[in-house]
Formats: sequence, structure tokens, C-alpha cells
Amino acid sequence: MQVVVFGKIFSEHQLPFVQELFDVLQEAGINIYVYGKYYSQIKEHVKIKGDVGIFEGYLDFKVRKFDFLITLGGDGTILDAATEVRDSGVPILGINVGRLGFLASTEKTFIRGALDLMQRGMYSIDERSLLQLEANIPLFGELPFALNDITLLKRDTSSMIVIHAYVNGAYLGSYWADGIIVATPTGSTGYSLSCGGPIVFPGSGNFVITPVAPHNLNVRPIIISDTSVVSFEVEGRADSFLCTLDSRFENISSRHQLAVRKADFKVKMVQLQDRSFLRTLQSKMGWGLDKRN
Repeated sequence: MQVVVFGKIFSEHQLPFVQELFDVLQEAGINIYVYGKYYSQIKEHVKIKGDVGIFEGYLDFKVRKFDFLITLGGDGTILDAATEVRDSGVPILGINVGRLGFLASTEKTFIRGALDLMQRGMYSIDERSLLQLEANIPLFGELPFALNDITLLKRDTSSMIVIHAYVNGAYLGSYWADGIIVATPTGSTGYSLSCGGPIVFPGSGNFVITPVAPHNLNVRPIIISDTSVVSFEVEGRADSFLCTLDSRFENISSRHQLAVRKADFKVKMVQLQDRSFLRTLQSKMGWGLDKRN
């Protein structure tokens, strides 16, 4: 078995858990590759007993056979990992050494147990849909996709913006707001949720359109089929706006015409046998707990 260990930022408090991951992988005789930028941060801190390979990025999937990619961090680390995994089909296991962790649902105290379940085949694979951005003026280079959400937001001014939205070419409405979010079911527990959007189960076949601080108070988040194409035109007092794809962003103007649809590929997530989306919700949201006792 060959795995990639992927991380963004290493900090000292993570050391016991990072060390445990490498120890368990090497005890199991698993071939380890480490994302190059992450390896440069950990090599002076983590004791690695054997040789490890260096993973540089997406093109390595074309020349090597990897079984899994393991992330160390939070949900943001998985979003970054998705830009490297892309359409390779390599499943991602997220170990949460970050904060909330809806995507990185494996707790740092369960590393040994998680890898034992993986080796014994006691897991399933969740396929997560992505959003694809198309624009009349090219944006985001070779990475015009998002696992969580695509947003259009105001910038450089306190004035609201107006976003004209269309679904499959039919006029949906105009949003006077600070911005708008189009989220996948995966992203429904992210920015969209904090703006009042619903939680959508993975695999539901939907997108969520959620306004950010709308000034026309009669608008509400809506759910549409993920076979739809949603297009936008943006205007405002300033002619500079922000477009984000997960944690990446670019500046846009009213000259941009944007369309959002489902991407042609999916990202695979490892779902361990004793974990589930519902259990993660109960744990992270505190559902079913009576804190009075």
C-alpha cells in the first residue's frame, strides 16, 4: 500500500499526533510519500525511521499508484488537498488536528484505530460532487472548481452589491446583499450554514443558493437540482468584487459573466465503518445533548 501524507501548516502542539501517524504507517509496512511543502516543515521535528518519498502535486498521480491520501489539519486542509487530487480518484482520509472538522471527521486521538480499519477494509467511499465555474473572462487557471462553495462578495466598500441570478437561463431574482453563496451538500455545513442555509446530506443531488446579509429581507436560501446551471451578473457602486472557490479568490468586475454547474468529476472521501455523516453532525453540533445535566 502507498499513501500520501498531506498537510499545510505544522505546529508544535500537533507533534504527538503527526509522530503517531508516521509510526503507525511504518509499523504496518506502508510506503509513505509526504507533500513536499509539508515535509520541509516537519522534517526537523518528526522522527521518521525509514525512507519516505516526496509528493509534489497532481502530476504525481499520473506516474505513481497511490491508494489513499491522508490529510493532517482541518477542513481547509482537505479543500487544499482536493486541488491536488482533482480527478485522480484517490480517496482522502481527513484526520482532524484543526478545529471543527466536518470533512476531517477522524479525530486525532483515533489515528491508530482509523488506520487499522483502513487496512482491514472496514470503510466505504463517499463520492462528493464539486462545483465548476465558467466565465467569459478566464478565472482560477486550471483549478476552476470547488468542493465546498463558490461565492460572490463585495470588497473595498461598505456598499451592498446587486447580484442578478438565473437558473438554466431563466431569471431567478436580484439579490441586494453583501454577497451570495452556491454550495454543494459538502459545503452546506460551511459558510452557507453560518449565513442561515440548510444542512444537506451528501449525495442528495442538490446545490444550495444562500444570500449573504441580504437587504431585501424576503429572500431565503433555496435548494436546486445539481443538474442546473446557475449564472450571475454582478453590479455595484464600486466595480471590484470578490469571487472565491473554497479558500481561493480572485477579483472580478461587472464585465464578468459567470456560470456555475456541477463538475465532471467527484472527490472520494473515506468513510470509516464506525463513523457517519449523521454521527459527525451529532458530535460537532451537540445534537441530543442536555447540557443542563
